[in-house]
Amino acid sequence: MKRFPVHGRDATCRDVFTFTVHLWNRQPARLAIIMSAMLASTLADVLVPLYSGRLIDAVFRGDTVLAAFSVPFALALGAIAIRHVALIGLNDLVLKMMSDVANEAFYHLQRFSTDWHANSFAGSTVRKITRGMGALELLNSTILIALLPSFIILVGSTALLGWHWPVMGLIFACGAIIYLAFAISLSLSYVAPAASLANGWDTRLGGALADAVSCNAVVKGFGAEGREDERLAKIVTKWRHRTRRAWMRGTTISSTQGVTLVALRMAVVGYALLLSSDGRATPGEIAYVLTSLVVLQGYLRDTGVHVRNVQRSVNEIEELVAIHNQQLDVADHSAAKPIRITKGRIVFENVHFRYSNHLLPLYSECSLSIEAGERVGLVGPSGSGKTTLVKLIQR
Repeated sequence: MKRFPVHGRDATCRDVFTFTVHLWNRQPARLAIIMSAMLASTLADVLVPLYSGRLIDAVFRGDTVLAAFSVPFALALGAIAIRHVALIGLNDLVLKMMSDVANEAFYHLQRFSTDWHANSFAGSTVRKITRGMGALELLNSTILIALLPSFIILVGSTALLGWHWPVMGLIFACGAIIYLAFAISLSLSYVAPAASLANGWDTRLGGALADAVSCNAVVKGFGAEGREDERLAKIVTKWRHRTRRAWMRGTTISSTQGVTLVALRMAVVGYALLLSSDGRATPGEIAYVLTSLVVLQGYLRDTGVHVRNVQRSVNEIEELVAIHNQQLDVADHSAAKPIRITKGRIVFENVHFRYSNHLLPLYSECSLSIEAGERVGLVGPSGSGKTTLVKLIQR
């Protein structure tokens, strides 16, 4: 762990989630609809194992099974329909967030100083923004469509089981807490530092590619294609090693979580057999416990993946947030009024100008006067000096 210091991870996560909540606050109604729909859909999933167990008891008792048969399927179909509404809302929510991020990032980049742009690779900057926008989609999908239902399932299933058998509910609760504690702590302290370093090399790779492509004419002029190939190959090798290390740590966490799930399964099945042997549970109730175990294990396993997705999203968004939070060198005042130019003018008097690699001057005895507030159009063929004139004014 000395290779990847963990300090600063809390601040990074806090900045990213503050940034995300700030974007959520712009669409409160849409966010409320998504969360309400996912709550209703997930509650239907929680009740399916309970009514499946009642169906088995009805079959064993010889009762009419039509009602008991129809309820689980009605709940499942209702959950699908409600979830569809939530997904449609999520699409609109995320697209609006990504649009806002693109516009605001462009706004900031346009107003950063010339020195900032001179010291930043254009390709790296573009990569930070596009990667962050893509990670926003993953972060929102994971939190609203994956983690929120998983939390509801875990709490709901544990509460229902605890209501029937307190010890069984305690086993489920302790197993879920231990599993989630492993997933969160290992993701933050073990995977996140390596993933952050891998993202840094991903940014450098994007910058190197953009630099090589944009400067291709210079590379060709000096016959330096081989040198550029070697330079990029070194960066790609570093990127591959750093990315592999991050991925391998994620794989290790997955295996560790698998062992935790096996231990939970043994405890639940063992106690279910004890309830059955003591006559404290009917066959339908045992089926309910086992079905709940399958559902809970699936959500817990997915939760481990979701936690790693959140960690990966945070790593990929942090550079975008850094751009967003960077102070502008010259910030617009909120109460600024349109500028009114009443004095001043631009004057050229007998200006001579030529480029060093040209014998003939571009301008010879050029005189020009532009009054304050006056608009002047420059008309002429390509190469006649329109752009040069503007650059001379700026100098």
